Amino acid sequence: MATFGTLSDRLTETFRNLRTKGKLTAADVDGTVREIRRALLDADVALPVVKEFTAKVRERALGDEVNRALNPAQQVVQIVNEELVGILGGEQRRLRFAKTPPTVIMLAGLQGSGKTTFAGKLARLLEKEGHTPLLIAADLQRPNAVNQLQVVAERAGAAVYAPEPGNGVGDPVKVARDGVEYAKRQLHDIVIIDTAGRLGVDEELMKQAADIRRATDPDEVLFVIDAMIGQDAVNTAKAFQEGVDFTGVVLSKLDGDARGGAALSVASVTGRPIIYASTGEGLEDLEPFHPDRMASRILDLGDILTLIEQAQEAFDETEAMKMAEKLATEQFTLEDFLEQLQQMKKMGSMKKMLGMLPGMGQMKQQLDGFDEREIDRTEAIIRSMTPGERRNPKILNGSRRLRIAKGSGMTVTDVNQLVQRFEQAAKMMKTVARGGVPNIPGMGSMGRPGASSKRGKQQKAKGSRSGNPAKRAAENAGAAAEAATPTGSGFGLGGAQKAPSAADLAELQKMLGKG
Repeated sequence: MATFGTLSDRLTETFRNLRTKGKLTAADVDGTVREIRRALLDADVALPVVKEFTAKVRERALGDEVNRALNPAQQVVQIVNEELVGILGGEQRRLRFAKTPPTVIMLAGLQGSGKTTFAGKLARLLEKEGHTPLLIAADLQRPNAVNQLQVVAERAGAAVYAPEPGNGVGDPVKVARDGVEYAKRQLHDIVIIDTAGRLGVDEELMKQAADIRRATDPDEVLFVIDAMIGQDAVNTAKAFQEGVDFTGVVLSKLDGDARGGAALSVASVTGRPIIYASTGEGLEDLEPFHPDRMASRILDLGDILTLIEQAQEAFDETEAMKMAEKLATEQFTLEDFLEQLQQMKKMGSMKKMLGMLPGMGQMKQQLDGFDEREIDRTEAIIRSMTPGERRNPKILNGSRRLRIAKGSGMTVTDVNQLVQRFEQAAKMMKTVARGGVPNIPGMGSMGRPGASSKRGKQQKAKGSRSGNPAKRAAENAGAAAEAATPTGSGFGLGGAQKAPSAADLAELQKMLGKG
């Protein structure tokens, strides 16, 4: 995640230095804690939070749980992970719904924090869960705020209550109260009230928000805070807590280049849980906040659970079974490949998904260089083919490839590379579907274990048949040396296997991406 990039790099580097030590001394622990403190302060985490966090880490790192551990460095990482989970709120907290609908959710925060956009995202998310949300336009101060909410609601497919034009006209307290009554009559089970914000905390803002809260008696008051405001996040959160109070926090703009101090400070300082995190500009870019998963991302330990959830949401189980059958019966075509690409796009940004894998923080340059539009280009090429060409790429002669290239705005070389990559990928997938192990360029033959030794024995038994005794002895000695050389495990990974050549790497790159 972009917000925690620098912090993650600093912490990962700190732990990398620890792993070289078999036993940790007090000086090692103090040095590690000092680096963690610097990293957190550079990330704009509030000073009281940093002091409390590092004190707990130091106390536990000097305790028996590290001294008795078989791997002290891993134990320290575990301690830091657990303490990070603690300052991020401990356990996940979900929305609390009213026993008698509608559930009223009031949004509060400064202007520009992302309240209106979050209202649309939350409505979209709740609709997926089977709810019928109603958005209430109670921000009557900011220019065009009502119009913006209407546009967002239309994109989200949600109903909106906006009786006043806004731009300084209308009573927001009356609109909020009447909106809740309207929701009851129209049988909406969720009400989301978008309130006004200011560029800074002021008395008028707090009074208006407090009046709306008293008039509507919301079940949840969500404080939306911009993750990019740094140290000021703590002061803003405290001011809203004293003036209005809130039941939960929403972090917006976590996809930005901020240093992440707000996320690591606000839950600890206010004692209120972070419920949602906004991770992009799209209406689908909203995630329930899991403190343990966020801590793992910060420490570059990955977030496999979120990745699995996104995959389960995007991929249809019935379609997946059909695809497996096609692979097993060698009926996998470019049409099926196109369907797979479209399902992958439903999961969101490929960069974001790859970033959830453990250790991907160390491949930052490769991730930054990943071109998201490559999937769109591939899709354009396949869509420029006729149904017959997609089902049977072997009929693609020169004139057909030229037509496809012109139709997709690509070159013939791009079309050739796509067909070549598809054939290689289809071949590998068919092998896997049959229970075999694919032959990957640069990794040698990936046959059954023991096959290489059997082949070596056959070569040894064969021997040289030269009529020259000296030459026969030399050839036999060479064959014996070759047979004695370890050729690697059955998966081509062990022994003294030679490194892949430049040609092997080029072939692998062609298969996995655009060559």
